Amino acid sequence: MAGKVAATAAKWADGYPWREKLAKYKGELTKGVWGYWELGAWKPLGLSGRRRARLRKEVLLAGESWTYDPPRGEMRTKRKGHKCDRISAEKRANTVELMKKMPQMLLDYKKRRWEKKMKEEDSGKK
Repeated sequence: MAGKVAATAAKWADGYPWREKLAKYKGELTKGVWGYWELGAWKPLGLSGRRRARLRKEVLLAGESWTYDPPRGEMRTKRKGHKCDRISAEKRANTVELMKKMPQMLLDYKKRRWEKKMKEEDSGKK
């Protein structure tokens, strides 16, 4: 028992032996993060998630790269919040833009009405 403790203490003096663990579980780590399908049956990894995470942490702290994680997906594009709030804000912004154009729109409207009135008077006289 004392010999086992001394051997463990000697290993820990050099640090966590992540190189040996990485070499030992390399085949398991390449199969996936949580497990894999084999002949239609789900097989969990031979390495627990806790031990896998510990090994990953040690490798990263040593400055090495960890290539066994799956590729990350795209960022979430769906907005948070209520749609009606977003639509209301867009409507208010649109109203501000339209109010800037309002004087010119009123002048155009008056001009169209005046031209229509003149056209009716001309057709009434003939």
